Amino acid sequence: MDDRQDDFDRGLRNRRAVLGDAWVDRSLGNATAFNADFVSLITRYAWHDIWGRPGLDHRTRRLLVLGMTIAQGRWEEYELHLRAAVEGGVPLDEIKETLMQAAIYCGVPAANTAFKLAGEVLAKLGITPAPQPLTPAQRVARHHTFSAPQLHVLRQGQGRPMVLSHALGLDVQMWDRLAAALAGDCEVLRYDHRGHGESAVPPGPYTMDELVEDAARLVREWGRGPVVWIGLSMGGMVGQGLAARHPELVQSLVVANSTSYYPDAARGLWAQRIATVEAQGLAGIADGVMGRYFTEAFRAAHPEVEAWARGRLLRTDAAGYVACCHAVSQVDWREALPRITCPTLVIAGAQDVGAPVAMSEAIAQAVPGARLEIIDGASHISVLEAPEAFERLVRDFLAAH
Repeated sequence: MDDRQDDFDRGLRNRRAVLGDAWVDRSLGNATAFNADFVSLITRYAWHDIWGRPGLDHRTRRLLVLGMTIAQGRWEEYELHLRAAVEGGVPLDEIKETLMQAAIYCGVPAANTAFKLAGEVLAKLGITPAPQPLTPAQRVARHHTFSAPQLHVLRQGQGRPMVLSHALGLDVQMWDRLAAALAGDCEVLRYDHRGHGESAVPPGPYTMDELVEDAARLVREWGRGPVVWIGLSMGGMVGQGLAARHPELVQSLVVANSTSYYPDAARGLWAQRIATVEAQGLAGIADGVMGRYFTEAFRAAHPEVEAWARGRLLRTDAAGYVACCHAVSQVDWREALPRITCPTLVIAGAQDVGAPVAMSEAIAQAVPGARLEIIDGASHISVLEAPEAFERLVRDFLAAH
C-alpha cells in the first residue's frame, strides 16, 4: 500500500485535530460531484497551507478564528470553531478573554451574541460555569489604594473583614475560588503585591519590611481592621510580619506554605533565580517554578491549572518579580514570631518542596498557641491543588475563633 501523503492528507490531519473526526467525516462523506473540488481545495490550502504553518500554534489560531468570525458575524462557523476549541482543551478563560476583546474591536452587540452562543454551546457540552452574581453582596469591586505605591484591590462579600495575600509570581486571581466561597460570610479583600498584577512596580529591590508596610496601609485605608489575614507563601511571610509588628490590625492569622526564614544555602538558590530572570526573563524559570508549585501527579491530571499558573507567572513584571525575590530571600521573622498573640493556623503541603513541612513546623512551634495542619498530597500552591481541603481548614479555623 502506498503510505505517501499529499497536501490533502496533511491538511486533513490538521482539520481532524482542530474540528474533530465526527465533523470531518460528515463533511467528507457528504461531498458531491458539485462541491468535492471545493472541499478538497479548503483541505489542501486552508488546513494544510495555513493551519499547517509553524508560526502559530493551533490554540492561538483557534482564538484568532473566533475573533474573526465574530467580527464578520459568521455565527455558524463561530459556533463550529467554538465547540471544537472547547472540546480541544482551549481554556475557557482564554476563550472568555477573546470574547471580551471582541467587545472592543467588534462591538458590544457582536460580543453579546458571541457570549450568548457560547453559553448555548457550553450547555450542550454539559459545562456549567460557576455562578458569579452581580448582586451587591457578591459583586467584585475593583479599585486601587489612594496611597503610593498604588496597590490593585478586589473586594467582595459582607461580614467579617478578611484579607487574602498571594504567592510570589501569581496575583489576586489565585484566590478566585476561595474568595467567592467565603464572600457569603466575610467581606473579602485581596490585593496584588507591589511588582505584581495590576499594582505599581516601583524600582527595586524591595524589602520584606516594605511589603509589610504595604499591607498595614492597605488595612488602615480600608478601615475595617482588625482583619483575618490569610497569606500563602510570600503572602504568609507578609502576614507574619504584620501580625508581629501591627497586632492591632490582625484579629487572626493563617500562614500557608510559607517560611519565617531561609538558611544561607537557600538564599544562594534565590540569588541564582534572580540572576536567571535578569538574564532570560521569567520564561527561564517557568518550568522549575511549575515543578515547585504543583506535584507531578496534579500537573498531569490538571494541565489547565498549570497552564493558568504559568500564564500568570509569565505575565508578571520581571523587574517586579526580581525585586520581590530580594525581599523574600532575606525574610527572617524568627525573633518576631513569639510576639504574635492572635489565633494562628499554619497550613503545610505534605509534598511541598518550595516550603517543606519543617518550615511550617518551625512557625507553629514559635507562635504561641499556633496550630499546624498538613494537607496530604499537596505541594506549594495548596489553595489551587487542594481547594476543598484548604477551604475546610479555613472555615474550621474561622468557626473556632
